[in-house]
Amino acid sequence: MNKRTDFIFSNQPEPHRNRTKQILKQHPQVRQLIGKNPVSFVIIVCLVTMQISLSGLLAEQAWWAIFVVAYFVGAFIDHALFVMIHESTHKLIFKSHSANRLSGILANVPQVFPSAISFERYHIKHHSFQGVHELDADLPNRWEAKLINNYFIGKVIWFLFYPLFQAFRVARLKEIKPFDKWIALNWFTQIAFVAAVWFFLGPKAVAYLTLSFFFSVGLHPLGARWIQEHYLTHGEQETYSYYGVLNKVAFNVGYHNEHHDFPSVPWNKLPMIRDGAPSFYNSLAYHTSWTKLFLKFIFSRELSLFSRIIRNNRGKVLLSDQSKPDEDLLQKSAVPGVLNMQENSHMV
Repeated sequence: MNKRTDFIFSNQPEPHRNRTKQILKQHPQVRQLIGKNPVSFVIIVCLVTMQISLSGLLAEQAWWAIFVVAYFVGAFIDHALFVMIHESTHKLIFKSHSANRLSGILANVPQVFPSAISFERYHIKHHSFQGVHELDADLPNRWEAKLINNYFIGKVIWFLFYPLFQAFRVARLKEIKPFDKWIALNWFTQIAFVAAVWFFLGPKAVAYLTLSFFFSVGLHPLGARWIQEHYLTHGEQETYSYYGVLNKVAFNVGYHNEHHDFPSVPWNKLPMIRDGAPSFYNSLAYHTSWTKLFLKFIFSRELSLFSRIIRNNRGKVLLSDQSKPDEDLLQKSAVPGVLNMQENSHMV
């Protein structure tokens, strides 16, 4: 086995924008799925209330109980809240941009670390410049990939400290807005909340919230989501969906090809995209188990952080229809795409 020492370079544009145009041409009814879902705000309030209540119940419990509940319950709540932050980032809850941002800040509250507003800026760049290393924060740093290598212990460390590795990626990114009032509000809210929890409930309550956050994005089957989305687990297909049972508690975040193709469709309607255009999605490889993928990634010597596609150009739209796509539909993405048809194969 030859160890990969760099990312896989592609001179093709990312696949999503072109596929979106083809789907709309063949299945125009999919456009009707675009819209807002204010019910997401009610879900945010319920999840935040649950997590704060659990932190209070665990404030006087043994440390083993805190770890167990954080891993088996709190991680799922925090992950669901992250999905709601993702919804607010794409302005899929309310029409008002400010209302969406405030919703994201509220969903961020139990996660201890301020990230909702920063995530918005980095994530929109990820959609617009998928695979462009200087602009896509979803791609690891080269030093990060070399440090972790393709060894079991390196991958375990990477999952365990995944939020920190993400934070280190900011330094390489270009065209990111500086500190402003929204980031200040996000930070102030988090600091005030954590201080209040510490004062009224004690350090164990803060520890529970912190552990829940790290488990929700790291050393946990939920952490396989980061591998599922864009790591090359089946040839050089660039984006993968997950169609497993955990979508029920993760608000369909596994429908990642569908989301990249139609980022203006809220979480509750993402399965309808696949149902409405099955020939486009059933021909792509996909995952059905985050747990299997998690174990495969940490044990496989074939997979590493270098198992990603990068590009340095925006490519060309290859359809004969060169008209400008719906701005709301494509979230003002400046990246044209190319239809990358895959063999009829599926990941299990």
